[in-house]
Amino acid sequence: MLEFAATLNPKSKPCALKRLNEAKPKFEATARQNPRKENLIAPPKKVSAVPKYMDWTDDLPMSDTYDILAKIMKERIIVIDGAMGTSIQKYKGLTEADFRGEQWKNHTHDLKGDNDLLVVTRPDIIGEIHGGMLEAGADIIETNTFNGTTISQADYELQDLKHVNLINTEGAKLAKRVCAEWTAKTPNKPRFVAGAIGPTNRTLSVSPSVENPAYRNCTYDEVVQAYLEQAEGLYAGGVDLFMVETIFDSLNAKAAMYALDLFFEKVGKRIPVFISGTIVDNSGRTLSGQTNEAFWNSIKHAKPLAIGLNCALGAKDMIPYIENLAKCSDCFVFCY
Repeated sequence: MLEFAATLNPKSKPCALKRLNEAKPKFEATARQNPRKENLIAPPKKVSAVPKYMDWTDDLPMSDTYDILAKIMKERIIVIDGAMGTSIQKYKGLTEADFRGEQWKNHTHDLKGDNDLLVVTRPDIIGEIHGGMLEAGADIIETNTFNGTTISQADYELQDLKHVNLINTEGAKLAKRVCAEWTAKTPNKPRFVAGAIGPTNRTLSVSPSVENPAYRNCTYDEVVQAYLEQAEGLYAGGVDLFMVETIFDSLNAKAAMYALDLFFEKVGKRIPVFISGTIVDNSGRTLSGQTNEAFWNSIKHAKPLAIGLNCALGAKDMIPYIENLAKCSDCFVFCY
């Protein structure tokens, strides 16, 4: 018995005795374990060292404005209008009644400060501002629709689509009418209306709650829908191009560009798109933490006609960031 015990592997289990130096049986896979002889998930044996890329093509035609505007921008520097918000603030006598007008006379919430409403209630003021910009030499004026989305108008309980459509359509018609008047004076210098699409008052990349970094107060689809509805209203009013502006969160910009792609497919053509970002301080980054290059790489797939920065830093401090943006992008660059 001792001789037999000496032949056993001391590490073997009591109910599974193994002899010392015992050869392991060869593994034979059954049909259930390995039903196929070929490896279906292995990469092919012959793989090209460099992948083949196809040239990008767009099936949608460009609007007439696209070629006209691109031609002018190749020949000279174009001029965009100044800030609408500060121009409105110069009208010190504006009261709650000016913002309500007859349209929202009995509205349940205060409306003073909702400047977008003035395109409906005080078109004389907004028209005068547009005219002053064109008189100063602007080639492009923006509609007074920076907050013309259901998301932003919810602050004033005007998120109903009928109110938002009215703001965007009337804002575009007003700007278009003023442009037509000035172009009639000097036909050799066409003027263009840019439909202003602001960033909304929500952010998709940053949580509004310090206690919960994962929290968001809106979804990507909700932002896309809000932008799509605004684009429809602006286009119905006759804008020549879209200005996706003051982007502090690149994910908001991506939502806007996706909404515009959906809109272009719906109408069957593309109109020019300008995109402007916001550098919040001298770190050279947006609020969501992106540098110029990262911002451009995030939205270049949308192929905008021009990309730029707004005046958040002031004219002097924004120069190096404009220069950097011009180096990394492959489209026109602007600052305003």
